[in-house]
Amino acid sequence: MKNPQAGAVAGVALAAIMLLPVFPVQMSANPQGKDDELGAAIKVDVDVVSLYCTVHNKQNGLVSTLTKDDFDLAEDGKPQKIKYFSRETDIPLTIGLLVDVSGSQGNLIENERQAASQFFSSVLKQKDVAFLISFGADSDLLQDVTGSPRALQQGLSRMKPNFGYSGPTSGPVPTMSKARGTVLYDAVYLAAHDMLASESGRKTIVLITDGEDEGSKLNIKDAIEAAQKADVIIYSILYVDRQFYGGGFGINIGGYGGEGYLKQMSEETGGRVFTVGGGKNSLPNIFDQIQEEMRTQYLIGYTPTNSNKDGSFRKIDLKTHEKDQKVQVRKGYYAVPSQQ
Repeated sequence: MKNPQAGAVAGVALAAIMLLPVFPVQMSANPQGKDDELGAAIKVDVDVVSLYCTVHNKQNGLVSTLTKDDFDLAEDGKPQKIKYFSRETDIPLTIGLLVDVSGSQGNLIENERQAASQFFSSVLKQKDVAFLISFGADSDLLQDVTGSPRALQQGLSRMKPNFGYSGPTSGPVPTMSKARGTVLYDAVYLAAHDMLASESGRKTIVLITDGEDEGSKLNIKDAIEAAQKADVIIYSILYVDRQFYGGGFGINIGGYGGEGYLKQMSEETGGRVFTVGGGKNSLPNIFDQIQEEMRTQYLIGYTPTNSNKDGSFRKIDLKTHEKDQKVQVRKGYYAVPSQQ
């Protein structure tokens, strides 16, 4: 039987969503004159595009000591002036954990449950919140947005295998005419559009799956667009039960198939893909790496030179002056009017 909280998801849909991140009304005074520092105190009376990013060095270590002057920014190939900048921001974080509980993941659910419980206990700080969705044949909201690790752990305790065709009206994102197994793209869209679009501050989806989608009503482009419009970063954790796939044969691993789709969703939104394996690549260690990245972010704000809100997609190119450094940032945004 489907979890009774799942039906609550349908009611979360918003009449309107914020499509372009802005910092509304009036600039506050800065007694030290550092009006390029972007934080809770800074507000402006024009639309500002906000970019959360992380920077890695050649050894893939996090770089946390950069200043505004270390970055070059362009939109659609045209240089942009970085107007606001903050390092290691304490802006509240909203996390959506999405866990694949389809047939191919059945043997991994207990490991996922234990690691996720530890993750929630360690990652949530004051004012941070999270929610939990499982997805297989349909999507279930196991725990709505909360700041309580205990409530999230109770949601994890309700996580169970969900596979097979269960009717065209099951789940908050029904799949009308297709045989369903793993509604991955539907679940990402649900989390971004219905759960996170109305949230402020930093927003992240952590996705645990083998990356295979079977039967979603929506496609990968829909999922990515929803995440970009909601200003959501997707971190994907590729977790494959190789025994289920006959020791690895029968699934495309290594840049194609499931992993390729996860890479596309993550890189387009400013995240990246982690692959569960041995040693430092264990699921708990990957959660630790994601937590460290989320706590070592830069927040960059700029007012686009192209102020036309025509709904088009604007490409973003953000680099540092050091060629061996890699900036992890979303690929762009949709230029639509902000909410009044």
